[in-house]
Amino acid sequence: MLNRIRNITTLQWILFFLLAFCCTISIAFVNHNYSFYDRPIAKVIHTTIEEETDVTDMHGNEDTLFVQHIIAKIMNGEEKGREIQLVNEYSSSGAYDQQYHIGNEVFVSIDSKVEELAGSITDVKRDKYVLIVAWIFVFTLLIVGHKQGLLAIVGFVINVMVLSFALDIYVKFYEVSLLVVCGICICLFTTISLLLVSGRNEKTYAAIVATLVATVISLSITSLVIWITSGNGLRYEEMQFLTRPYHTIFMAGLFIGSLGAIMDVAITMSSSMFALYERDHTISVKALKASGIDIGKDIMGTITSILFFAYISGSIPMLILYLKNASPVGFALSMNLSLELARALAGGIGIVLTIPIGLYTAIFFIERKRARI
Repeated sequence: MLNRIRNITTLQWILFFLLAFCCTISIAFVNHNYSFYDRPIAKVIHTTIEEETDVTDMHGNEDTLFVQHIIAKIMNGEEKGREIQLVNEYSSSGAYDQQYHIGNEVFVSIDSKVEELAGSITDVKRDKYVLIVAWIFVFTLLIVGHKQGLLAIVGFVINVMVLSFALDIYVKFYEVSLLVVCGICICLFTTISLLLVSGRNEKTYAAIVATLVATVISLSITSLVIWITSGNGLRYEEMQFLTRPYHTIFMAGLFIGSLGAIMDVAITMSSSMFALYERDHTISVKALKASGIDIGKDIMGTITSILFFAYISGSIPMLILYLKNASPVGFALSMNLSLELARALAGGIGIVLTIPIGLYTAIFFIERKRARI
């Protein structure tokens, strides 16, 4: 342990202190940034439960409704320092509401400006909690990944900025194709992420090529199937409120959603093949293929399952809501899982295709590297 501490360079110590300083300053800032908000913010200083009612709906679902009286202190604006009386109605299920406790900070709408302020709660101030989670994420990456973790953070920030800029362009300019925008984003995401994490080398180039080729092929197959079946079985009701073509938006979501899993498989295959080559420069192509197929079989099932659970998990609350309100099982599943299953299947196709594509792409770059020696 002492040897590891001694091996830490001056630059690393500076980086650690800089991050600790930024973490401390940012947390202190969000705990006192009330004046930066236009909406009034109030801090809860006292709460009482005034009413409690047990209810049961026509389907037998039981719940309890509460009426909570809150006294809060205004933290910004013209009424700063004054107390405000608030009434909060919430349920034990907490689907669209919540109970507030002393110390909670909420955005309020002031309805009366007489001697005793009164108003209503419009939202909750959560920036301090989001910031803490973000810093935990950053420090976890740095502790586990060191330099690679730092590069992963940089890549993540750049990708978020690129996606935000791309969506902003699509929203402002109606004639811009979302599929074209997402296609450009995918190229940028793949290149930026893999180059930052793996560096400029043949392994990275092989992973980039495999990711892009597998993404295009898997999405082409998915588009062909949807076109042949006329999209039968896909329920777009959750997208009906959009003023843009929801078919296009769904396909763009498939592009972005399947990219992460495909990229993961591509870099795994490429890293494995190059690791085998670096260990034995005389290894034959036949041995590389056999090893690559074995590796692909091992990762195929787990990553496909991860993709399936990631998509399906988001629909569980709505699925339970439909079933609790006596909706037929088939209707509830089709309404909530059709798009998620389509995304999971499209991503699964991409994962399976990436294994042979990544294998042969890596072998191609290995043979090029071997020819130069």
